[in-house]
Amino acid sequence: MLPPEQAILWSIVLPAVAAGLILLNARRPNLREGITLLTAAALFACVLSLLPVINSGGRPSLLMFTLLPGLAVAFQVEPLGMLFALIASGLWIVNSLYSIGYMRANNEGHQTRFYVCFALAIAATLGIAFSANLFTLFIFYELLTLITYPLVTHQGSEKARQGGRTYLGLLMGTSTVFLLPALVFIWHVAGTTDFTAGGILGNALGPLTLAALLALCVYGLGKAALMPFHRWLPAAMVAPTPVSALLHAVAVVKAGVFSVVKVVVYIFGVDALGAAGATDWLVWIAGFSIVAASVVALRADNLKRRLAYSTISQLSYVTMAAALLAPLSLIGAVMHIAAHAVGKITLFFAAGAIYTAAHKTEVSQLDGIGRSMPWTMGAFSIAALSMIGLPPAAGFVSKWYLLSGAMALQHWPAVAVIVLSTLLNAAYFLPIIYRAYFVAPDHSAHHHHGEAPFLMVLALSLTAAATLLLFFWPDVPLALARQMFKP
Repeated sequence: MLPPEQAILWSIVLPAVAAGLILLNARRPNLREGITLLTAAALFACVLSLLPVINSGGRPSLLMFTLLPGLAVAFQVEPLGMLFALIASGLWIVNSLYSIGYMRANNEGHQTRFYVCFALAIAATLGIAFSANLFTLFIFYELLTLITYPLVTHQGSEKARQGGRTYLGLLMGTSTVFLLPALVFIWHVAGTTDFTAGGILGNALGPLTLAALLALCVYGLGKAALMPFHRWLPAAMVAPTPVSALLHAVAVVKAGVFSVVKVVVYIFGVDALGAAGATDWLVWIAGFSIVAASVVALRADNLKRRLAYSTISQLSYVTMAAALLAPLSLIGAVMHIAAHAVGKITLFFAAGAIYTAAHKTEVSQLDGIGRSMPWTMGAFSIAALSMIGLPPAAGFVSKWYLLSGAMALQHWPAVAVIVLSTLLNAAYFLPIIYRAYFVAPDHSAHHHHGEAPFLMVLALSLTAAATLLLFFWPDVPLALARQMFKP
């Protein structure tokens, strides 16, 4: 077994090395995709080897170099980063299986570029997960945006380029205008940007300054898709479905909400924010985003657009839970990162399978599709239940903690948002399930089809199974969430 420091380094280096090997084997598709799968499995094993160290209280670290006093590129594995790394590396395996089936079935062009950028995106994601300070996180956060841009514009059409411009403009704009000044200010005040249990700012700032600095950080982390800086996410839906899955479940949006939680807990500190009342505004903004995005999703007929706005809503649960600052709500936020990852990737896998097998993209076209695609719609139904927050799916566990945290604080507006949004989730997911199983198909369309290719169905079945398993055995994410509060 690798020493923890080497495991950290290899977790970031392995996908980058794989990207080079994939590029060298551009004309050997079987070998190219074999390298992708083998590297994904090796990366997951490498990350998994760090879990016992973290569970036993260890916090392995690796210093690369120091730029200025208090400003270094360094890595450290703590509980929240451990969970994010497990999610990203584990889902890369199933997303790779799915991608092979999807890209071949749809005869997609530029497949080598796709697999190269995907591997580099995972490397950047692991860099974010294991960042020891805000400076390192910022570097890999920007790299992730740049690396995923070619994936968003993969189709090469004018619509894809337009979506890519929105994607790049909003994400680079928010991080440069908001997050970078916040990073410099934090370094100036604290003399460091290290992620530290209890925070690093202490009592150096007044309540208004603290709230303003938090606003810069939260809106600077535009990948969290908090309104009004959310439009990049639906714009990016022009990308192929495996990319949508990457954006919504594996890397990009998870990097956003992961970073929000990490900044709240390890830069500002829960106690300092609570004493200053600096997060009250964020609860309301996140609550508005939850409800407003749900209303847009309810009215969207395009399936991927409905799922995109569902993601905006679901991500804001994490932001709101972090802003409540209650231990139960923070545990719920971390659990929801995991639950949403496996649930939402299943939904996008199902959407891609429907497109591949039936060439359907609209909710209104899905009458009776559950009869011809039972595996796909079965997985979709499980993931939809998770998004609503119903048992026996993982989303029930995370929403239980979110609701318990809000009720413990007697924050009734937050309770009302969770209840109302749950009803809205049901209103835009259950009609899809009803159409699929209980509305007769339009036989005049003469579309006779079965399931999508085997690898696609296998991938979505595995993630649907993970959604169920996380309900019955949520021990790993919950244990890691509870460790966040330990020095």
